[in-house]
Amino acid sequence: MKIKSTLLGLAAVLMAGVVQAQDGWNWPSDPAQEAKARELNAAYTDYMKSEQYVDATKPLSWLLVNVPELNESLYINGTKIYDGAADAVSDEAQKRVYQDSVIALYEKRGELYDNESKWIENKAYYGYQYYKSDKEKLKGAIKDFEKAMELNGTINYQLTAAYFDLVYRNYAYNKAYTPEEILEIHDKIQAMLAEAEAGGKDVTSQKGTLEQLLVAMELIDCDFIENTMGPKLAADPSNEKLANQIFNYSVQYKCFSSDAFLQALEIIDNNNPTFATSQVRAMRYLQEKDYEKAEPVLEKAMTLAENDAQKAEVKFELAKIYGAKGQKSAARAAAKEAAAMDESKSKDAWKLIGDLYMGSMNDCKGGESRAKDYSIYIAAYNAYQRAGDNTGMANAKARFPSKEELFTESLQVGSTINTGCWISESVTLATRD
Repeated sequence: MKIKSTLLGLAAVLMAGVVQAQDGWNWPSDPAQEAKARELNAAYTDYMKSEQYVDATKPLSWLLVNVPELNESLYINGTKIYDGAADAVSDEAQKRVYQDSVIALYEKRGELYDNESKWIENKAYYGYQYYKSDKEKLKGAIKDFEKAMELNGTINYQLTAAYFDLVYRNYAYNKAYTPEEILEIHDKIQAMLAEAEAGGKDVTSQKGTLEQLLVAMELIDCDFIENTMGPKLAADPSNEKLANQIFNYSVQYKCFSSDAFLQALEIIDNNNPTFATSQVRAMRYLQEKDYEKAEPVLEKAMTLAENDAQKAEVKFELAKIYGAKGQKSAARAAAKEAAAMDESKSKDAWKLIGDLYMGSMNDCKGGESRAKDYSIYIAAYNAYQRAGDNTGMANAKARFPSKEELFTESLQVGSTINTGCWISESVTLATRD
């Protein structure tokens, strides 16, 4: 799999600089041995400065074998030298010897100086570079990244993609994790990136690589969310972390119709409600025509709304619920409130009102005056006209009283009449013909 270039360009992160002047030099007590150590120490540093890394390995090797506790600079400079030597040779076997020497130097340094927290990230990244395609040795690099997180609580955000690439490879080569374990690692890295982003870092590249790798693993789909993650949440509904995972993955993979998504949404909305969670939760209930559940959630969303546009959305959904429950007067009032809060809701609101009027014949029919009974369709026509709904207007007009019906009741076109009933509007009489 091709990994983004930034993943491979992190040399600046590695602090393998030249070190010479340090306290704690332990020169041999034997004068001849001391002289040789001083000579070879000077020799390897000269080679290193001139980037003759292969030549530098020879005097350095003598020092590491014969005076391993001479100074920590042997190990700091040594990683730079052996890494440079590995780049300088073409023979793969010799290259691997030099690469292994870099890792061995870090391990010896840890034994002698007990300061892993300072350099464990560097060791981990060298291990990533060297062993990412070796299904056995890459495990050591993963352990080093995990050790870095254990010692320091996090890793440099620039290294997160390298770490997750190793996880991806370990899964591909060795089936080393369950899908749940990979998701847990992914979430942990996402938290690190969120913290770095909050601190002003640009983590776009790292986030992109993480998602690219996660998709490549083909772990997550709607069936996985519903049938693997969902039952675990059902068994432990207090697990907010799992609920958030299900919610986030459901959004990412557009699995909105699953029971697992709804359960996760309910937990999140109960514990940390926002306008968005309450609104989406209510929409799910509305899809299932569960108005008794939807109504209180929408009322909560109204209290969480941050502006009139959001309030208008909630009011309009409440209007639809009231209408579905037969509370037509309340539905009309809510629709008008929505239109007043947000002009963009006006067309929808007046269309809903028109629909309410059109469906009210059984509620309002008195049977004494056809003109009065059919006047509700004139009120519906007026509502549809405000909505700009030509189809609604045509349907309503087809149900106006006829000229003959007005004549029979001694009524005239242009006169007004009150619809009565819950609609209770004065309308100007008109005929369908």
